[in-house]
Amino acid sequence: MSTYQRPERVAQQLTQILSALLRQGVRDPRVTPLTITRVRMSPDLRVADINVVPLGGDGNGEELVAGLESATGFLRRQVGRQLRLRHTPELRFHLDTMLDQAIEMTRLLDRMSSEREE
Repeated sequence: MSTYQRPERVAQQLTQILSALLRQGVRDPRVTPLTITRVRMSPDLRVADINVVPLGGDGNGEELVAGLESATGFLRRQVGRQLRLRHTPELRFHLDTMLDQAIEMTRLLDRMSSEREE
């Protein structure tokens, strides 16, 4: 049972560490303020899939991810120092599109309900 909880605990720790590192600032100008929406660890803790979205939904998400990917070496070193695992996980950044999909779904539902009322 604990083997399933450990990736979740490590993901929470990784979220806190990355949040602090990104607040301090990464020198790449493409890395604008962001929100980490989800961190998912592989069962062996070697890969971390990190979903991000620009803060407030503003900004270019592709440029943000490109900036994070260029800063991955720095971030991974800092994570390795603070996380204290046998192997520092590979950091994979992804643009989270779930918020956009939820907004679009809400628009569709609103349009359907207004059409019904007419």
